Amino acid sequence: MAEEKTVLLTEEAYDKLKEELAYREGAYRDEITERIAAARAEGDLSENGGYQAAREEQAKNEGRINELTVKLRNVEFVKAPKAGTVGNGSIVTIDLAGNEMTYVLGSRDMAVATDYDVISDESPIGAAILGAKKGDTVSYKAPNGKEISVVIKDAKPLQ
Repeated sequence: MAEEKTVLLTEEAYDKLKEELAYREGAYRDEITERIAAARAEGDLSENGGYQAAREEQAKNEGRINELTVKLRNVEFVKAPKAGTVGNGSIVTIDLAGNEMTYVLGSRDMAVATDYDVISDESPIGAAILGAKKGDTVSYKAPNGKEISVVIKDAKPLQ
């Protein structure tokens, strides 16, 4: 079995993922089961598109349930650093070639609890800005090989 990875989340993101898991294990799973039963009652399953679609949706739902279960089991709560320092759970504003953009740095799973786009700390830009301070200029190598510099305009805790 593959090693399970620690998932960094805020408490709010954890709560939202827990809500999603409860919905998928309960009401949504029941809804899919009802659709499968209704399609099965129609007869020949080999040419029943509704049955096939419901079974595919059931498989996707069970996959997401498994994914959420593993993530929630391996959660580590993020404590964002104080204002001015970029870390997991920071809202960071960067200047990229004159364009100012604001993101949250951390796990993509944090996106459920914020209106900001999330930059993974494992991405090239995320790794470059991690630990930087307000006013710093950092560089990173883009996937196309180009060296890109960004200025940290602001950093503050998400919570």
